[in-house]
Amino acid sequence: MLTSTEELSPDLLERVLSGLGFSAIPTPDLHGLKDVYAAWCRGVPFDNIRKLIHVQRQDPGVLPGDTARDFFEAWLKYRTGGTCWAGNGALHSLLVTLGFAAQRGVGTMLVAPNIPPNHGTVTVALDGTRYVVDASILHSAPLPLEEGAATTIDHPVWGVRCVKQERHWHIRFRPMHVPNGLECRIDQLSATHEEFHERHERTRGWSPFNYELHARLIRGDAIIGIAFGQRVAYEASGAVSQSRLQGDDRRRVLVDELGIKEEIVHLLQPDTPTPPPPGSHTARASS
Repeated sequence: MLTSTEELSPDLLERVLSGLGFSAIPTPDLHGLKDVYAAWCRGVPFDNIRKLIHVQRQDPGVLPGDTARDFFEAWLKYRTGGTCWAGNGALHSLLVTLGFAAQRGVGTMLVAPNIPPNHGTVTVALDGTRYVVDASILHSAPLPLEEGAATTIDHPVWGVRCVKQERHWHIRFRPMHVPNGLECRIDQLSATHEEFHERHERTRGWSPFNYELHARLIRGDAIIGIAFGQRVAYEASGAVSQSRLQGDDRRRVLVDELGIKEEIVHLLQPDTPTPPPPGSHTARASS
């Protein structure tokens, strides 16, 4: 059950909707969900900017974006987003405040076999169908979960395919660093704010987003982003471009292409190589 502390205040809701381009409150139906999620995917990036700054400073405070208010106040000021636990937590709060039957969910980005859940997501129940609206994958349109058949969002850039395998939904999409695609498995369709907070906090010691800059946002008919020191673009033509960031390139991509405010971009330190996860075979072999 959503607690009042997760709901957006009327003032914050008004500012967020205005920032997303709405002049009226969206209706809590499929049409409204499509509008809200499309606006989110074009206006709220998936990025680890604030988390990187937090980790680089060894700040012991709550991780950035852990509450919806913190997430949205920063977005309104800097146009930053967040990683999965922060971004999907904020999207969930926005949707519930608007009257949608939204739920937090937990999944696994299958970057390696036999890894524990590592991803937060959001689903919405409407007229007997559950839809995924993920603040990290940014697939532009709600993705229906339907028994007995694969479902897709057909688009050359942000298209995704979802199929149920061994009791779990698997969503295939293209992250910025894996142009050939990666699967996200949905492990549970219901999670609490407290579980999101706990899983978010576990990433403080090690996470792929604690060392190198990552960003992703729909721009026009393309997805533009940064991963592992490269600017990456998935174009509507089907072309994929990757170029190494040098000199002022990182600032230019973040500010000029993704719309992040310079005042926070200037706080970023240079990337450091991502070490292997603690306890992994690679980490043990290098110790």
